[in-house]
Amino acid sequence: MPTFELAADTQLHYLVDDFTDPWTTPDTVLLLHGNCESSLAWYAWVPRLARRFRVVRPDMRGYGASTPMRRDFKWSLDVIIDDYARLMDALGIPRFHLVGAKIGGVVARAFAARRPERVRTLTVVGSPPPLRTGAERIPALTEEFETLGIEHWARRTMAGRLGDRFPAEGVEWWIRFMGRAPLSTLVGFNAAINYSDIRADLPKIACPTLVITTEESGLASVEETRAWQQTIRDSELLVLPGNSFHAAASDAGRCAQATLDFIARKRSA
Repeated sequence: MPTFELAADTQLHYLVDDFTDPWTTPDTVLLLHGNCESSLAWYAWVPRLARRFRVVRPDMRGYGASTPMRRDFKWSLDVIIDDYARLMDALGIPRFHLVGAKIGGVVARAFAARRPERVRTLTVVGSPPPLRTGAERIPALTEEFETLGIEHWARRTMAGRLGDRFPAEGVEWWIRFMGRAPLSTLVGFNAAINYSDIRADLPKIACPTLVITTEESGLASVEETRAWQQTIRDSELLVLPGNSFHAAASDAGRCAQATLDFIARKRSA
């Protein structure tokens, strides 16, 4: 199990998938998962991406096989960005294509704006607006996590994530998957990161950017998504049919292929 030491007591777990031809020198894609997930969230993307790219998929600090974080850990976007930048430094990868889903898309947008020399292209899939409302719900959510459990919260909110076309067995899998997240990590992360304001970051994103959403995403309307997407200079919006907001999961094949096509077009240009 590959791990990177963030601190003496904090390990970052990651996976590298590379099925490219051994005589080539492929670019790298860094995949950033969402809240209460891990690198496993990208299971349907890897077969498509790893034939053409080296794929790095870390477990965000606190989640998956990475070390759980204390409730009082001082979360910030810069801390998370620095984790990923240090990992890529350790792997000897100075520049890469960056893909983020859900809150991973918030981290990815901030990363591309604050570390522009590292990011070749950016893909943001089913991610919240740059200013997400609802921070007033944090105390009630914390109480729900503590009294009813994370799996209860995941079950209550899963319909909006995966939409009405996702198979029932898959819904149950995602509920159990997200329900395994450490409580101590989620309490601090939800309060500090889930309602981040990255509006000032968007005009600073200099790399080609693809934004993917669905027609009826519960995170924002198409018009609201287009409004912030257009503040990124070299950006495109792809709208998929459906009512899920976690398009990276509900429409994994289409999103992965769209990402491949986008990178190919920008590289040839």
